[in-house]
Amino acid sequence: MIGRLRGTLISKQPPWLLVDVGGVGYELEAPMSTIFDLPATGKEVILLTHHAVKEDSVALYGFLHESERALFRNLLKVSGIGAKIALAVLSGVSTGDFARLVQAGDVVALTKIPGIGKKTAERIVVELRDRVGGLEHVRLPGQAAAGAPLDAAGEATVALQQLGYKPVEVTRLVQKVATEGDSAEAIIRKALRAALGG
Repeated sequence: MIGRLRGTLISKQPPWLLVDVGGVGYELEAPMSTIFDLPATGKEVILLTHHAVKEDSVALYGFLHESERALFRNLLKVSGIGAKIALAVLSGVSTGDFARLVQAGDVVALTKIPGIGKKTAERIVVELRDRVGGLEHVRLPGQAAAGAPLDAAGEATVALQQLGYKPVEVTRLVQKVATEGDSAEAIIRKALRAALGG
């Protein structure tokens, strides 16, 4: 599995990107939300990836933000949604706005996204309502042009989600326990204690 690429951006031809990593050119498909924020060609870029292997094809998708990749993967789990529609969703609406629409059950607004009909929008609301909260709070380490790392709360959020806590719950816990100057480890410990009622 290829989970992350760091290399030189060779070309941008939406939705396609070409990234040179140590002399190997990786071709990726990316949503417009990622393409808009990419540096100029010839510059270094760090992308999170989703590596899809099927019987008849292999594809690599690239994202600047963990929230985008998480939403892409969640969308692929919804019956009737493939990579093309998932990329259209990410190209048409921010992860934060999408999360708000799903949590509000706004089927009409969701159908305005290319490729999403009424039945698909209803399935998205039912299947993703519990999974999309907090997506806008997760960012890729080094995603900013200056390579700014995740802050401690961001690192703690990612770690707690990887432990299986729902995004909405993680966001609530981290906001409740995090204080200025805490390390990610301290926030995680406090959040786990809070989750267990301690």
